[in-house]
Amino acid sequence: MQTLLAFSGVIAVAWAFAYHRAPMWLWTVAVAAGLVWLGYSGVTTQIVIVLAWIIFAILAPLLNPGPIRRAVLAAPLLDLFRRILPQMSPTEKEALDAGTVWWDGELFSGKPDWKKLHAYPKPALNAEEQAFLDGPVEELCEMLNEWEITNHLHDLPPQAWQFIKDQGFLGMIIPKEYGGKGFSALMHSAVIVKLTTRSGTAAVSVMVPNSLGPAELLLHYGTTAQKDYYLPRLAKGLEMPCFALTSPEAGSDAGGIPDFGVVCKSEWQGKPDVLGIRLTWEKRYITLGPIATLLGLAFRLYDPDHILGPDEDRGITLGLIPTDTPGVNIGRRHFPLNGAFMNGPNWGKDVFVPMDYVIGGVDYVGQGWKMLMNCLAAGRSISLPGNAVGMSKLAARTTGGYGRVRTQFNMPIGRFEGVEEAMARIGGNLYLMDAARVMTAGAIDLGEKPSVVSAIVKYHLTERGRQVMNDAMDVHGGKGICMGPNNYLGRAYQQIPIAITVEGANILTRSMIIFGQGAIRGHPYVLKEIEATQEENDEKALRDFDAAFFGHVAFTISNKARASWMGLTCARFTVTPGDRHTRQYYQQLTRLSSAFAWASDVSMFVLGGSLKRRERLSARLGDILSLLYLASTVLKRFEDDGHPEEDLPFMHWVMQDTLNRAQEAFYGLFENLPNRIVAWGLRVSIFPWGRVFDAPADMLGSKVVGLLMTPGPSRDRLTQGMCIPRDENDPVTVIEAALLAVIAAEPVEAKMRAAQRAGTIEGEFADLLAQEALTKGVITQQEADRLARAKSLRRKVIMVDDFPKDFGRSELFQTTQAVSFEALARQ
Repeated sequence: MQTLLAFSGVIAVAWAFAYHRAPMWLWTVAVAAGLVWLGYSGVTTQIVIVLAWIIFAILAPLLNPGPIRRAVLAAPLLDLFRRILPQMSPTEKEALDAGTVWWDGELFSGKPDWKKLHAYPKPALNAEEQAFLDGPVEELCEMLNEWEITNHLHDLPPQAWQFIKDQGFLGMIIPKEYGGKGFSALMHSAVIVKLTTRSGTAAVSVMVPNSLGPAELLLHYGTTAQKDYYLPRLAKGLEMPCFALTSPEAGSDAGGIPDFGVVCKSEWQGKPDVLGIRLTWEKRYITLGPIATLLGLAFRLYDPDHILGPDEDRGITLGLIPTDTPGVNIGRRHFPLNGAFMNGPNWGKDVFVPMDYVIGGVDYVGQGWKMLMNCLAAGRSISLPGNAVGMSKLAARTTGGYGRVRTQFNMPIGRFEGVEEAMARIGGNLYLMDAARVMTAGAIDLGEKPSVVSAIVKYHLTERGRQVMNDAMDVHGGKGICMGPNNYLGRAYQQIPIAITVEGANILTRSMIIFGQGAIRGHPYVLKEIEATQEENDEKALRDFDAAFFGHVAFTISNKARASWMGLTCARFTVTPGDRHTRQYYQQLTRLSSAFAWASDVSMFVLGGSLKRRERLSARLGDILSLLYLASTVLKRFEDDGHPEEDLPFMHWVMQDTLNRAQEAFYGLFENLPNRIVAWGLRVSIFPWGRVFDAPADMLGSKVVGLLMTPGPSRDRLTQGMCIPRDENDPVTVIEAALLAVIAAEPVEAKMRAAQRAGTIEGEFADLLAQEALTKGVITQQEADRLARAKSLRRKVIMVDDFPKDFGRSELFQTTQAVSFEALARQ
């Protein structure tokens, strides 16, 4: 045992010296201690100690930062990495350089600093923003009827469009000095949430000018002249913008767009030899394109005559082109899943525009992809996540009410266990979605552009929004599938795939972007290693690679040790913040963060560059990172809300569901890593006791459903920010009224059931029972009125729309004929 301790001690000292740059006095103490130990040891121990110190003398210079390590170890490794690492394309590099690393970096560290998370201020609207949300946004909602918009008008009403322009909805992100609102990202998100609960058409029409498009690009990259001219016009609605990126041949591979421009000189507005670009393009799926007056255009620019410089291929460039420019063709409309928002193709062939039309002018020629990626790093986390949360708030509030109002077998359908399962998912998913939306928008308002986090919330919030809508439709049954003015879910349900598809298709986002970018951007060493291999200065490359590689080795070993220890102890001894309800979750997230960092490094080491092509493995690692982030937002929300006791079922359900999903993502990785020995080693070190995180229990789900079906602060907090119309005949308002009426009638119904069991009243039909109970004094007239009101509103809720057999086409034809005959008679 003494021999083993001696050998282990020497190796530990060597390792400490190698990674912590021990000072000379500590070297002296260590050597002196070794000599003293040597003097008081037996012969066998002395031999072992001497051998150990010889090993130490050899290893220390190799492991300690310095010229010996760089020459003997780092230099050959650098050469190897340069040979085996796949070359990074310019568009990949620009995508990786875009945005910032935020909380995702903490999760990749293996030891997230929860105090740092708590120190972020609680995102909140200011007084001006709240007034706009309660005023003009609410007023716009009252103007909108999505059934009329999508079934008859196929556009927003003219008065709604004018209101949107007059009230500055199109300039929410434009600073006040240009006539815009200068709203925060949180406010932008809140407006989209509220509008979505009333009209998806209005939400999309407002979100696009405030998302990735001309206004944002001009703010960051426009010339002074471009900003001064266009931003005030955009803010006032004098210009209607769109941005054209997608081509028939280039969808997800937007960097491969075939649209091109050629630098040349030509006549322009009577002036000869104007420097400009001759453009040819074909775009489709362009939202607001059919009504746009200002076309943002992405294209690849070529300079065959070297007018701008020596390079012929100048790269992706962004232009801003008035749609009345000769040669610009605005096509007809697309019809995306019965959506009435404007969307359509545009094209042009050999269209000459002056160089002034390039966003940012000649200085930003060829920088279009970087410009897009930087804007997308923030914008992707606002609009579509807000849209998903909005439809989920609508679904949660109406499904909760419907689940209690609608009865079958003399019981609210929300109390059937099968229905409870779906409704619990609705409540839990929405609680998580809104937490992620708010925290991420808050990060943007702090100045962050979290590219990986943006991809996480875009993917997961739209996917969970799809799950919420599917569950809501299942609960509503026939009420949900019959279209008409009284169907508040149908159009949102139809149009979910649109959000799934745009701004990075979800399949691509999950399998290639989240971990593909996260592993490089969020990891503390990988990007440094890659940059070192691409450094042209050999001395700097070697120094940078040496520091990054051996730091990476220490990082990996540290996380392996932490993950194994916390796996064995189930993280019970891990010091984290939190109270009796939340501390266990902070501990388990810390555990899984270390496990994720360890598993990521092992996967990258085993698979190398092929991990990029093993998309399903990359997707599972991305799922783990995403779930760690989403769970963090839930704990932050609970903290910011002041630990409300009544919200505990939501918080517990989400955290248990998230830990269970993360566990299954780990197991999916273990089961599919090609090296089975490595996979076994990972599983044993991370989950030595097997699966330990159970899905939320049925009883917990029942509590979540109870909150959805009961008016109160929890239900209001969950659906805060949605539009509840003032019109008492609006179907959403009717559900609210019916829920209150049904709850008020429940004690009366209980009294009647007790009287029926006692034999005081008899009968099978509810109306007859109520009349008999009133006659015999079992209930009062006031209580009978409550029953009648509940019955009336319940029926109003469950009824669906119907139409003429030909959907009124014959009446429309007759009206059209009459108008035509009148016109002929006038002629």
